Amino acid sequence: MPSEFELIARHFVRPTGARTRLGVGDDCAILAPAAGQELLVSTDMLVSGTHFLPDDDPEGLGWKTAAVNISDIAAMGGTPRWITLALALPSIDEDWVAALADGFAACCQRYEVDWVGGDTTRGPLTLSATILGEAPAGAAVRRDGARSGDDIWISGRPGLAALGLAQRLGQLALADEWRDICLQALARPEPRVELGLALRGIATAMQDVSDGLAGDLGHILSRSGCGAQIMEAGLPLGPALAACDSAACARRALLQGGDGYELVFTAPPAARARLDALASELALPLHRIGCCVAEPGLWLVQHDGSHAPLAPRGFDHFGAGAAHGD
Repeated sequence: MPSEFELIARHFVRPTGARTRLGVGDDCAILAPAAGQELLVSTDMLVSGTHFLPDDDPEGLGWKTAAVNISDIAAMGGTPRWITLALALPSIDEDWVAALADGFAACCQRYEVDWVGGDTTRGPLTLSATILGEAPAGAAVRRDGARSGDDIWISGRPGLAALGLAQRLGQLALADEWRDICLQALARPEPRVELGLALRGIATAMQDVSDGLAGDLGHILSRSGCGAQIMEAGLPLGPALAACDSAACARRALLQGGDGYELVFTAPPAARARLDALASELALPLHRIGCCVAEPGLWLVQHDGSHAPLAPRGFDHFGAGAAHGD
């Protein structure tokens, strides 16, 4: 059985770019932030049985561990630069570790992130990554900038990852032609880095949707001191509805389901044409789903025009039950 240091040397030492002066091998990495940039830092912990299933494919789990951290930088309009990974392992299965490391490294390579360190120890299966990114001074998009009158937008095809999880847990059977799409959305999220960068100077507030649209939008509203109305007619239910063939299931997946890592953001109405053009430029759907209002609270405006309170509730890391969410 390899020692901790042999395991690191075999699987965790990867090539780095010019912004990394020293990577894995010393007590610390040495990084070289660009002049005029502020550092963005985020840490996420993924625990077996809470954020992933014990039998998840290790290569996909490695990808996802990197991706959910990269998404945090994207959600602030930053450029992801450096990442570390710490593992607690109940025992050493070197093939499993090798697959995990390959998946993690592949995601880092895809988004040009240097893997610069980490740690390993014995314990319940846990993966903890810390990512650092850059944004020009004062340019990062925060959660506290939304104002009454701003539009609310969400990217991509939200809800599909939540349906993939429900399929994995045996809670529903997805349509054959959508099953692999939803499972792929769950296992290999695509951080919206390019979109996040393009939204600097356009979005007034932004957040990635990891714990459910209602819950994560609630964080923006709380930090910004405003409320919101979500238009039921504006929700992009099409893909989720095609996958599960139930309007109630699709709506629940989109509003409360996590793991999608799309970006929810606010922007002034004057930016609509610019955002429509950006969607075409990136070949990524951007959906206008509601607006911010002065009155606190989150409301769903239903097809008949009536207003129903929408609980800003997402995944609870200390709640009972299902895995996933971050």
